Amino acid sequence: MKFTKMHGCGNDYVYVDGKSEKISQEKKSELAVKVSDRHFGIGSDGLIFINPVEDASVDFEMEMYNADGSRSEMCGNGIRCVAKYVYDKGLTTKKNLTIVSAGKKKFIDLTVGDDGMVSSVKVDMGEPILTPKDIPVKASGDIVINQPITVDGKIWHMTCVSMGNPHAVVFLPEDMSLEDFDIEKIGPKFENHEFFPRRVNTEFVKIDDKNNVHMRVWERGTGETLACGTGCCATGVACVLNKLTDNDVTVHVLGGEVKVSWNGELTSPVIMEGPATTVFEGEIDL
Repeated sequence: MKFTKMHGCGNDYVYVDGKSEKISQEKKSELAVKVSDRHFGIGSDGLIFINPVEDASVDFEMEMYNADGSRSEMCGNGIRCVAKYVYDKGLTTKKNLTIVSAGKKKFIDLTVGDDGMVSSVKVDMGEPILTPKDIPVKASGDIVINQPITVDGKIWHMTCVSMGNPHAVVFLPEDMSLEDFDIEKIGPKFENHEFFPRRVNTEFVKIDDKNNVHMRVWERGTGETLACGTGCCATGVACVLNKLTDNDVTVHVLGGEVKVSWNGELTSPVIMEGPATTVFEGEIDL
C-alpha cells in the first residue's frame, strides 16, 4: 500500500489515496493500528483515507481512524493535510474545496506558495455544537460552561464543545503548571469518564493574554498528541464563552500554533488556520 506521512503542527497521520488503494472496509480499523505503531509500523496518530465522492457539491471525503483503530468524526489538522495532499498531488486545481468527514462538510481555502505547493490552509469548521446531548456529555443545562466534574478525586471545571467530535476544555488554575501537568494520568480518566458516552478529547489550557493561550491535549483513542485542530477550535470557543480572550486567539500547542477565530454568536462558524506539512512517502506490506 502506498502512503504519505503528513502532519499539522506535529499531529501526524498516514494518508492513503482511497481511489488507487483498494482496502476492504473491514480491514481498515486493524490497518490503522498497524501503521500507527511507532515501533513496528510507520508511526502516526492515526490513518486517514482520502476518498472520491459522487456528490457534486463535495470534492473529497476524509475517512479517519485513530491509532487504536476507532473511527473519529473530524480532525482539524487532518483535514488541512487532506487539502494539501489533493492539491499538491494534482488531484484538483481548485483552491477552494469542500471536504466531507462523517457526513459533515467543511469549506477550505488554500494558500499556495511560490513553489506551487500549499503552504497554509484555512478551514471553515462550522458552528460549534454546544447542546449537551449533541456533544454528547451528560450534563445539565442548555450549555456546559465552567461546570464542575470530579476526576481522580479532584474537582475540575470544564467547558464542553463539539466540533464534529466531543471536547472538554479545562482551564488550569494559576498554581498549576501546564508543562509539569501529569496528562498521562489525568487524560485517560477524562476520556473514559461516565459523563462522556462516546469518550472525549480533553484540552488543558493556560491563558497567556487576550490573544494567546497554551494548550496540551489528550485525544481519545490516541493519547497526548502534539496538536489537535478541533481541540484548538474548541479551546478558542471555550475562551470566548468564558470571556477569557478576544475573538481571535492563537493556540500554542506542543507542535506549533493554530489561529482560531469565533465571534461568539452561537450560529457563527469557527475559522481555523494553520500549516500542513508533508514528511515522506513510501510503501508498506499489508
